[in-house]
Amino acid sequence: MMNLYGRFLGGAIFMTAIVSGAAAHHGWSWAEVDQIELKGVIRELYIGPPHPTLDVETANDGLWRVELGNPRQTERSGFVHGSAKIGDEVVALGNRSTDPSEKRLKAVRIAVGGKTFDIYPERIKTN
Repeated sequence: MMNLYGRFLGGAIFMTAIVSGAAAHHGWSWAEVDQIELKGVIRELYIGPPHPTLDVETANDGLWRVELGNPRQTERSGFVHGSAKIGDEVVALGNRSTDPSEKRLKAVRIAVGGKTFDIYPERIKTN
């Protein structure tokens, strides 16, 4: 009986760790409150779960990882496969990582090829 209880408890702890990790990844707690604009050239492009991403090379600050919304949310913004390609110039507005050693941005809006995609319209801060 104790073995069954131990397995149940171990499974519960494992599931709690997974759910906590997923919540931390999908939240905004890892990002700064203030938004920045990042301009560069797309070097890598991924459209798929858990989040579409762009690797953007900037002129002054090297390579950045730009995360978009989940695939369905990104699609609702109009950004779909074929909306951008490697070598395109992009402007991303979003919240950078609070870790200064990490070049990662959670985009709320991106502009590629003269078209703007509002990934998180409710989070866009304009001055």
